Amino acid sequence: VTADEGILHASGSGVPPVTKDYCIIYNSNWISLPKSLDNATFRTLENLTSTVLCNSSEVPSGLMKDKAVVVMRGNCTFLEKARIAQSSGAKMLLIASKPRLSPLSDNKTDFEDVTLPVALIRYNDIVDMQLMLGSEVNVTLYSPPLPEFDCSMVVIFLIAVFTVALGGYWSGVAELENLKAIGSPGQRETRRKKEENVTFTPLTVILFVVICCVMLVLLYFFYKWLVYVIISVFCLASAMSLYNCLAALIGEIPFGQCRIACCNKNIEVRLIFLAVFCIAAAVVWAVFRNEDRWAWILQDILGVAFCLNFIKTLKMPNFKSCVILLGLLLLYDVFFVFITPFITKNGASIMVEVAAGPFGNSEKV
Repeated sequence: VTADEGILHASGSGVPPVTKDYCIIYNSNWISLPKSLDNATFRTLENLTSTVLCNSSEVPSGLMKDKAVVVMRGNCTFLEKARIAQSSGAKMLLIASKPRLSPLSDNKTDFEDVTLPVALIRYNDIVDMQLMLGSEVNVTLYSPPLPEFDCSMVVIFLIAVFTVALGGYWSGVAELENLKAIGSPGQRETRRKKEENVTFTPLTVILFVVICCVMLVLLYFFYKWLVYVIISVFCLASAMSLYNCLAALIGEIPFGQCRIACCNKNIEVRLIFLAVFCIAAAVVWAVFRNEDRWAWILQDILGVAFCLNFIKTLKMPNFKSCVILLGLLLLYDVFFVFITPFITKNGASIMVEVAAGPFGNSEKV
């Protein structure tokens, strides 16, 4: 099965026409799309999302002739929809999906008699198209070639290096401040406990890896329930981490240090507002996490904060613990990525299945 990403270019009927691009999924084994707009043919969009087009009697005769038709995803196959649309004179078939987009996976040989382009698009994008461009919309499909060098990989690399470097620097500065401020070993140990650092001994390292293995297996079998537990844990941990990161920065600013008494403690007002902001950021991500346009930015920010706080909090007491941790994590990755395909019934890698989600696997969905 080959799934390819493409672009739907939509143009409104205004003067000058308003245009907008939307993501689509299509199968290049069935039909090839133009590589640019210069060679693309525009078609008038006929919105038939009130039907799933599993029966030719669902659409009045002549309504689809020479048009791009959009219908809802239903119980019948893409092939059945395509044949009905083609027999009715349609020149393009768009299938709107309310769930996230997944690969189109019918057999290539079955589509030998189908000549019109078939693509999968989000239903929310169809709604947005009608709101932004009006009722009369012309659309076309094209699939620009992938660049030889992906610049986004450089951005990902820089984010990763920046996170590790900054986390290590923060941890080192905190340890140096402990050594400078406190001369007594007993007082130093007391301050370390107040900072809530976690020390990885060989025993806790083994326990940590075992918990990772158990959680991964449970996610593989009970994904649709446990994924919400993981989301909740991520929201809680990332909100706390973002608070710790920003509180360290705010602590260097000599303004807004007024305090209020609460529960026999004096708390800075600015820290209360900071806590509310961090909780709100995590809640906003949880609610809008499937919004493809901007939710990933907030997720990256929360993820970087989580990693920074984890690196600063985690203490490796000796080289032995480092070797045990990295050695066990290597075995963990190799087993769940490369060995589990020989064990699972469908030949799937447990790690890949959990990381990519169950989309396209009807049993898990």
